[in-house]
Amino acid sequence: MSDQLFLDDSGAGAAPSAYRVLARKYRPKTFADLIGQEPMVRTLENAFDLNRIHQAYLLTGVRGVGKTTTARILARAFNYELPARDGRPAVNQPTIHMEELGVHCQAIIDSRHVDVLEMDAASHTGIDDIREIIDNARYRPVMARTKVYIIDEVHMLSKAAFNGLLKTLEEPPEHVKFIFATTEIDKVPVTVRSRCQRFDLRRIDAGLLADHLLNVCKAEGVAIDPEALAMIARAAEGSARDALSLLDQAIAYGAAHSTGGAIAAEDLRLMLGVADKARIIDLFEAAMSGDIAKAIGILEDQYNGGADPAQVLLELAEFTHLATRLKLAPETAQSAALTPEEKRRGEDAAMRLSVPALTRAWQILMKGVEELRGSQRPLAAADMVLVRLAYASDMPTPSEALRRLGVTEKASSTDSRSPSARSAESAGAGAAPARGGPRLAAASRPAEPSPAVAPKPAAAPRTVIESFDALVALAAQKRDMRLKIALESEVRMVRFEPGLIEYEIAPGGARDLASTLMQKLQAWTGERWMVSIVASGGAPTLKEQREAEELKRRSSLESDPLVASVLARFPGAQIVAVRGKDEGAASAETLYDDASPIEEDDGEA
Repeated sequence: MSDQLFLDDSGAGAAPSAYRVLARKYRPKTFADLIGQEPMVRTLENAFDLNRIHQAYLLTGVRGVGKTTTARILARAFNYELPARDGRPAVNQPTIHMEELGVHCQAIIDSRHVDVLEMDAASHTGIDDIREIIDNARYRPVMARTKVYIIDEVHMLSKAAFNGLLKTLEEPPEHVKFIFATTEIDKVPVTVRSRCQRFDLRRIDAGLLADHLLNVCKAEGVAIDPEALAMIARAAEGSARDALSLLDQAIAYGAAHSTGGAIAAEDLRLMLGVADKARIIDLFEAAMSGDIAKAIGILEDQYNGGADPAQVLLELAEFTHLATRLKLAPETAQSAALTPEEKRRGEDAAMRLSVPALTRAWQILMKGVEELRGSQRPLAAADMVLVRLAYASDMPTPSEALRRLGVTEKASSTDSRSPSARSAESAGAGAAPARGGPRLAAASRPAEPSPAVAPKPAAAPRTVIESFDALVALAAQKRDMRLKIALESEVRMVRFEPGLIEYEIAPGGARDLASTLMQKLQAWTGERWMVSIVASGGAPTLKEQREAEELKRRSSLESDPLVASVLARFPGAQIVAVRGKDEGAASAETLYDDASPIEEDDGEA
């Protein structure tokens, strides 16, 4: 979108009291003015250039992304007409290139053109309204080239109304076009969807939205902090209309509270009732470090400043999500919607916290938000959520707990007999003779031996990998030479912990090594490992380290006078390898072992 904003000319010359809100004043007039909808614009541009214009269009998306605006621009494109002037030829055909206002454009923009009919399906839901459209569709347009029916919130039509529209929608007259807009596409019958060309309008990226708001502020002569613009863009959740409405409110609020300077981010926080982003990160760090008193104090300060406790927890969850994405997808840091402080502190949190800890924090916060919505005391409920979060931050994951405890092999019991058998033996051997015949007879009867309980098999020792070198050695032990070679030559290690590996791919390395490694590690250790790829920061591969060491040793050897004299004595001689006194036999044995074929089970005993 160019810096030249699309002002609404219909407001020119109006009385000062006839204020037009920013969402209407800066409504897009052409497809070039639409922001964030490039796939749809490109498709429509090609369709108009190829004269492959559909009979019906279905526009769907969240509120405020431009569905009705796009419908009106399409209506203008269908009926664009420009007389010849200044030596330029006349235009009398459908086109999306509408740099100048055509004959019918202003009337369509103002929703007063006789051949462009807009209907709100939320208030016209019945079959009678559709029957009127069907009857009028038979007649040719009065002024324009095409009669256009725009039905907003089309999902609100009744079942009878949809059924009545089907036949005309499938085979409309050549002079009729239908444009439907809806926020709930699933409620539109599939029979209607199949007759339309569908476009899903996307949420607008926060960076694009902030740039657009900055252009609007320049046009309005309003000074505003970039952080405040970023806050509005995030609060709008991808809706251009919501963003402009919030900007309208911020301008009014800032005029009353600022002293002639720019609208500050603090003004936006007070207006929106959101917490300070820096304090949110402070709260996150306090909770995740187990400092409950500091966390509760920060929350209380935000609450006294007007922040909603539920919103504070949601922003905590948002920062948790950011830290998780920065850990698993480092390119997230390039997002224009992030402030420098969010990038820096988010990357720091991603380095310090493990993925299980972050996902556990997310679950606690999401559960806490649900609790707050039904609580009569939201601040107290939020305090308890922070207490849970702080205590959970020190709790190990199940895999970490097992690694800390360790699993030792239990020795089998020396006496495999059951307690009842040992008790019977003791009673028969050491007890005094009982008095009385029956008792004596019973005692003299040989006791039936109790069945022996088989000893439990000893638990198999768990494979614990404490370092990257141990992993390479394990791959060699498992005789997986392909993986061993890949680990040595393609992995530039960034971080290695039991259960977590982060590495940089060496030039020429395969990207599918991470998934292969996760499968192998789970099979070898019985635990799930997180293996992720980062863009930079890796140490040299093991192969590169060996080559560097070999080069260093060779350079040192070449400078030795004795070796230099030998090389000079025998022209063409060169140093092939450098080994220590005891390395020769060991290296030969290793080469022999590595070269031996892997025996396969052929089914013979």
